[in-house]
Amino acid sequence: MNDLISLRFKHAREMRGLTQAQLTEKLGFKDRQTVAAIEAGQRKLSADELVRAMEVLGVDLDYFTDSFRLVGEGAFSWRKDRKTAANALAIFEERAGRWIATYRKLGEDQGVKTPILQRRLALTERSSFEDAMAAGEKLGAHWQLGDQPALKLESAIREQIGALVLCVDTPAGISGSACQVSGLNAILINRNELEGRRHFDLAHECFHLLTWEQMQPEHTEPIEGDYRGKGRQKRIEQLADNFAAALLMPERVLSPLWQARGQQDIHLWLNRTATTFLVSAKALKWRLINLGWLSKSEQSSMDDAKLTANGRPKKDQTSPRPFSAEFASRLHVALSKGKLSVRRAASLLDLAIEDLADLFRNYGLPVPFDL
Repeated sequence: MNDLISLRFKHAREMRGLTQAQLTEKLGFKDRQTVAAIEAGQRKLSADELVRAMEVLGVDLDYFTDSFRLVGEGAFSWRKDRKTAANALAIFEERAGRWIATYRKLGEDQGVKTPILQRRLALTERSSFEDAMAAGEKLGAHWQLGDQPALKLESAIREQIGALVLCVDTPAGISGSACQVSGLNAILINRNELEGRRHFDLAHECFHLLTWEQMQPEHTEPIEGDYRGKGRQKRIEQLADNFAAALLMPERVLSPLWQARGQQDIHLWLNRTATTFLVSAKALKWRLINLGWLSKSEQSSMDDAKLTANGRPKKDQTSPRPFSAEFASRLHVALSKGKLSVRRAASLLDLAIEDLADLFRNYGLPVPFDL
């Protein structure tokens, strides 16, 4: 608990824009070294000092002690529309932090061991796009994702790198996120996006988790590859896109389909083939361009409007179940054993109690409480 308070004490100071010296004066300590020692976990706050810190820093007791919140830890990288308001993202990030912290805390309580070592891709910002595509192809083969990688990718991410994958309802304009936090990596996907977008986002965020140490992404990145200008962010996101495309559409499977297309209308072929791969037709088009298979004349003659939703009515596409089976199962165990109250669980997930019951029903689990 002391480590948690130390971490959050420092975070609150930084969020208030205070130096250690300024906070020392406000709290009435003799010297700055006292604040430094608290932040380093070398000195505990007394009860009276904690109350005073709450007043000065403008936070409540839960801010310091609630292990079901992410405060002062964790790094997110969000895929979002440029029009998404910063305050809307900040509010949602706090909610997402609660979900991730809840899963981690319940795992600790249930004795779930977290992996000590994390897998990494041998790529850097100086790697070529061809390197990124080759890495995607190799990883798909290594993870044995088969001819339709999108079908097995989510389970492979969980099994191979121990990451939590959550399908959630996000505010408009937010497509998904990768998150690194102590003891747990996570990917959040907007469950209301089209199927092809969801799969591409999952592969894209997988790249970020596998290259985070050498290429930490920015806090936000634009949707649809709209990387304006030049620089580090644009380079990293383009590498991620090339990796994701190759992972989901391996050349060994795509090549014979391209060679056998005959005189078929390019829009029809793209829509049908993309549906087979469970990706978007626009993503497939760019995969062909990056492979050098689609000529300039074919590109100029294409109408992207004909590729929307792979030529199918959007109403025909379904959304995945909320959160995940692993998340629901871990929550179910906690409620069944009385380690978490029903009201607390519903509050953490921002759900009504009846909706919490529906979450368990969605995954074939008996509702562990009376309605």
